Amino acid sequence: MSVIPAGHDGRVDGGRGSLTDSGGGGSPKLQQCAQPPNSSSSRTKDARYQQQQQQQQQQLQQQRHHGGSMWKQPSHNEPADVVRRALDFKCQGTQCYKDKKYREAIGKYHRALLEIKGLCRVLGDPDTSSKSPSSLLPTISKSTTLTDEQKGAMENAELECYNSLAACLLQMELVNYERVKEYCLKVLHKEGKNFKALYRSGVAYYHLGDFQKALHYLKESHKQEPSDTNVIRYIQLTEMKIRRNAQREKKEAT
Repeated sequence: MSVIPAGHDGRVDGGRGSLTDSGGGGSPKLQQCAQPPNSSSSRTKDARYQQQQQQQQQQLQQQRHHGGSMWKQPSHNEPADVVRRALDFKCQGTQCYKDKKYREAIGKYHRALLEIKGLCRVLGDPDTSSKSPSSLLPTISKSTTLTDEQKGAMENAELECYNSLAACLLQMELVNYERVKEYCLKVLHKEGKNFKALYRSGVAYYHLGDFQKALHYLKESHKQEPSDTNVIRYIQLTEMKIRRNAQREKKEAT
């Protein structure tokens, strides 16, 4: 009886083949592994597969074009999506403000406002300057309406963004008080008793040298928060400026 020596990996065929029954004399023999597939045949199969894929893509495109496809492209510009994006940008801006990344926060708040303004233009909001549909929101028709909840969320987000933009600017090394005033007045136009907007308007007018208007807004904010020490301090500074200006004008008159 002969013994077939084992290969280096422990298999009796040395890794090159397998023991099979010849079906003839009943004695086992070594059968070679199958030869690798013909390369030209493989290339032919690949070409056929690619051709089938291209045909399927063309059929899907034709179906979409004629409106007969069940595969509908998802819309990312529905009102709910726009509201969600605006709120996301606002929240990101708030986090940047907390992290004292004021420039990044300003960018996030502006992105949120762009989403809000674009949707308002499309829906025909009379408060927007442009009545033409926004290119940012091409899939929303003018017949689209917002729910009361969505309207409330958008209005609150808009006011918070303008208030937060003013807060960011006041933290900058060189403060643009004209822009601070502009943002605060936008808030007061829709919410006349907003404490933060009243106070920051007073601060902006103070630094712009319009002390009468500064005192007006500061006193209005004081009505909202009588114990706020910052408001009290700015009222005192403003009244002192007004007295000094009055004394100087009196001296110049004499």
